[in-house]
Formats: sequence, C-alpha cells, structure tokens
Amino acid sequence: MLTVVLGLAGALVYGAADFVGGLAARRISALRVTALGAVSGVVLLIAGALVIPGRWSAEALLWGGISGLTGAVAIALLYACLAIGPMSILSPLTAVTSAIVPLTWGLATGSELGALAYPAFALALVAVVLVGVVPGEGAVRPTARGLIMATISGTLIGAFYILMEQTPVDSGLVPLIANRAVNATLMVTVIVLLAIVAGQKGMAADARLAVLDGAHGAPHALTAPRGPGDAVRASAAALRRGWRGGIVLGLLCGVLDAGANVIALVGLRLGDLEVVSVLTALYPAGTILLAALVLRERIARLQWVGLVLALAASAMLAVS
Repeated sequence: MLTVVLGLAGALVYGAADFVGGLAARRISALRVTALGAVSGVVLLIAGALVIPGRWSAEALLWGGISGLTGAVAIALLYACLAIGPMSILSPLTAVTSAIVPLTWGLATGSELGALAYPAFALALVAVVLVGVVPGEGAVRPTARGLIMATISGTLIGAFYILMEQTPVDSGLVPLIANRAVNATLMVTVIVLLAIVAGQKGMAADARLAVLDGAHGAPHALTAPRGPGDAVRASAAALRRGWRGGIVLGLLCGVLDAGANVIALVGLRLGDLEVVSVLTALYPAGTILLAALVLRERIARLQWVGLVLALAASAMLAVS
C-alpha cells in the first residue's frame, strides 16, 4: 500500500515538474532549464542528505553517475518536446515508454508479483495512453520530431529506475546526489562550450543566445524590433522579463524533479520496480491538468476516462 502511495505521489510531483519545465523551456531553452534544474536539485538533495543520511560507496556513486548521464539527455529531450507541444500528447507518450522499459526489465529478470498486479499494469498502461488522446475537431497534432524526442526521452527515463534499483539500500540519497552532480556538470559544460564556439565564430552576444535558445520560443534580442527609442527599450524590457521568469521556473523545476526522484527512490527501496515505475508513469495526469488550467489546453473525454482507469489500477495494485 505504501509503495502505491509513493508511486502516485511521485507521479503528481513529476507532472508538476514537467509542466514547469516545459514553460521554462519556452523562455530560456531546454538546455538551460536542464542545467538550472540540476543545480537546484543538487542543493535540495544535499540538504536532504542531512536528514536522510547514507553510506558513500563506489557502487552508489557509479550507478548514480551513470543515471546522471542518461538523465541529462532524457530531461533535455523531454523539456524540448514539451516546448514544441502539444504537452497533452507528448508527455503521455514519454510516460508510457518510461513505464514499459522498467516493466519489461523487471519481468525479464524474474520478478514475482501477485496475480492482480498484471491486469493492473495493463490497465495503468491503457490509462496513460488514454490520458494522451486528443480526438475530434480542434485537436493539435504532434510533429514527427516531437514524437521521436518523446520516445527517446521515455526510454532513458525508464533506464533511470533500473539504474536506481541497482544502488545499495544503505546509500540514502547518495546516488541521487551523484546523479544531479554529473547532470549539472554535463549540462553546464555543454552550455559553456556552445558559447565559446559561438564566440569563436564571431557572433554577437544576442546571436549566441539564439544558438542556445534555438526554436524553443525564448525571447532573445534577434527577434526584437529594430528601431529607435521606445521600441528598443520595450524589447529589452521584455527580454529581461522573459529571462527572469525562465530562470525562476527552471530552478523551481529542478526542486520539484529532485523531490520526485527522492519519492521514487524511497518507493524502489520499499517495493517493486514494476509498481513504482508504472505508477510514476501516470505523471501526465498532473501535467495535462495544469496545462488545462494555465494554458487552456483542452482535456478530451477519453482523457478523463484515462484518469479514472489510473485510479482503478492504483487500487488494484494496492490490494495485490
């Protein structure tokens, strides 16, 4: 029962983190959001380690570090595809992929589960798919680029659960600290290298921003109106507001994501990989609800059916 509660709690926090990350990526690019999130996540986890102590070991650092490498790519792709949109399709696609990977791994390695767990898993996967369905007139169709990015991201996120399960039970938050440290180092290094390359090519400061922000909707100076007086000042003010908002959202995203990782790790230590991974894969429910409230994205009837099925699957897992 506790594993089910932790899985659902992790799903809600992950959903909020991904929604915030998608909004941040529209302002300052997915690459910067990932770096900011990794840094704020490290700070939160180090503080958490004072409350939840763990044994430092080469094994804990190794698995945590590897998961940091895969996680950096996974989260960057996730925030990028959410920025492309629509959130209500790409987020569930990432989720169902992230559930299938560890579920397949667990079953292949001989995990023993109750008879009721298997139909519950099937129901949960159907729920994740239905949550992402946007039928009928006015539905927004995803691009091939967004679909590919979401699928790769989901595969790498699923690998995170498998790697975390390999960590020593007495390691506390050490694997997650290693995860975030590697993640932050990698992403900050990439940003610095891109800036250096842009500088060597003789790009102006605003052009360097464009290289890093790409097509994610970040408000950089290249899109500012070229004119005297008020137009330029208004453009600069909008740029500053966009950056400030993006940085705040990026830091908040990292805090939420790190918190969700802690919940998932505790769930893995107390329960089964399959249960935790499938339930946390229900995080699109939180994402699409926030997208509906904040961005006014439409939630279809089938998505509501998916939410009901998700609750039913959770109840089945709780009693299995």
